Amino acid sequence: MILDKDTAKKTAGFLLQIKAIKLQPSKPFTWASGWNSPIYCDNRISLSHHATRTYIREQLANAVTEQFGKPDVIAGVATGAIAHGILVAQELGLPFVYVRPEPKKHGRKNQIEGYIESGQKVVVIEDLISTGGSSLKAVKALEDIGCTVSGMAAIFTYGFDLADKNFKEANCELVTLSDYASIVDQAIETGYISDKEIKALKKWREAPDNWKGV
Repeated sequence: MILDKDTAKKTAGFLLQIKAIKLQPSKPFTWASGWNSPIYCDNRISLSHHATRTYIREQLANAVTEQFGKPDVIAGVATGAIAHGILVAQELGLPFVYVRPEPKKHGRKNQIEGYIESGQKVVVIEDLISTGGSSLKAVKALEDIGCTVSGMAAIFTYGFDLADKNFKEANCELVTLSDYASIVDQAIETGYISDKEIKALKKWREAPDNWKGV
């Protein structure tokens, strides 16, 4: 779920303005999964813009405390959410760790980097939710060492049904600052896209795995 409609709208505006999110129905992007997509999201760009970075830090911190209370530790999902996780941990005055997709092949072979103890309460920070698969691997890694994951806070979600199903099955609550519907609404309001592109964006959202473009 989104934190609230005002936050979703303002976050969408920031991400579109700095081109962290690009909408190109006529020139689709190709995701690693092979899907054709009219949208591409790279929230790392927000780190280069002070106003956007500050707003996201503050709102993610608010999301953590409002939805989950104050945890013992903030965990960022590598690599995209490491910086944002650190910013949230700093805002809340909490320890920070980050979680790799899998353990390192060398050295101490850590999957979780930083100091954390079994029994601690953790909130996970993520930058982007698509299917939720990689995000929930981080949750499982933390639970496997005995931590309690209170939930996850993310900047943006595509809102796919598969992600909702995956988070429900993992019994992990998710709150996001913005979502796909808010991005489209903001793009319409600001004249960022044409009527033809609006239809393409909505059609993609209905069946993203079969969408071929405008």
